[in-house]
Amino acid sequence: MVGGVGTGKTYTSLVYYYEQFRHLKLYVLTTARKRDDKDWDESAKNLGIGLIVDSWNNIKKYKDITNAFFIFDEQKASGTGAWSRTFIKIARSNPWIMLSATPGDVWVDYAPVFIANNYYKNITEFRNMHVEYDQYVKFPKIKAYHRTALLEKMRRHITVVMTMERHTTRHRQMVECGYDKEQYNILLKKRWNIYEDRPIRNGSELLQLMRRLTATDPTRLWVVNWLVAVHDRVIVFYNFDYELEALRYLCETHGYNYREYNGHKHEEVPDSEQWIYLIHYTSGSEAWEATTTNVMLFYSLNYSYRIMEQCEGRIDRMNTPFTDLEYFYITSEAPIDKSIRESIRKKKKFNETIWLKRSGIEFG
Repeated sequence: MVGGVGTGKTYTSLVYYYEQFRHLKLYVLTTARKRDDKDWDESAKNLGIGLIVDSWNNIKKYKDITNAFFIFDEQKASGTGAWSRTFIKIARSNPWIMLSATPGDVWVDYAPVFIANNYYKNITEFRNMHVEYDQYVKFPKIKAYHRTALLEKMRRHITVVMTMERHTTRHRQMVECGYDKEQYNILLKKRWNIYEDRPIRNGSELLQLMRRLTATDPTRLWVVNWLVAVHDRVIVFYNFDYELEALRYLCETHGYNYREYNGHKHEEVPDSEQWIYLIHYTSGSEAWEATTTNVMLFYSLNYSYRIMEQCEGRIDRMNTPFTDLEYFYITSEAPIDKSIRESIRKKKKFNETIWLKRSGIEFG
């Protein structure tokens, strides 16, 4: 079941279970945050439904369950990892439904769901029928997909789209900051790590250093300070620890009331007239909502369009009192920032390897 963030997929799936499968035991596999916040428990209680809720991290505990109904909350079974294999095993032994706002970027993301619906015996059969690999690279890289009309037909057959007339409008604004071009060229042309005073080892390190240089430019903190002065309550998403350190410094220097949600701290949204909520993309892109603000700031862009969309949905809820939602994307004219921004605009995931190759950047 595909529906935008905040469209009511939880209640819809619970009602579907109650009307069609309430004679079976209900299991819900969701994010760790939703499990801990007991979102599903509260929704089920309102409908008089008993259930067992756990996180995708523990999916292996349920691999041998049969004669039950499963709700898989969020599409965490993409690819060919352990979660996907266990999902297929469970799905072939029980009735189930999967909920997602962003089900897949590429066709291989859908492979586990197609296999679970018995369109293919396994991932090998899917690959043999549809995947062409690039033979000129050292690692498995998909060059093209074949028989995509068949894939489209199968996706339509298994997908139920939830539609909702939103009362909200999303306003996105790119805020351009500066960056140190001289230092950027030292990274790019001389391949020199300006932070550790040594040669850059590989392309991945080069990209990370480029991102660090642009993200730590003083103008970014100036933008945050300006937005906080204009808007009382601001959610800020960030990628890296050094960004968090800079944001903490800003908040503490100016006496701003702030809280964090990341791998170390799980603090709640502040309950005050003015606050800043600092959230790491990986920790906080899903499974929570904030209806006391309509302002979100992306301190740096994430590589994944899907994650960015999930983040935007944290304030775009059915029960938000706001009509206009403001999203500020901080970026720069640095080539790396422009390329990430273009990938997001095209609703694609930024690929480091492809970017390096297209930029003609090679390491011996």
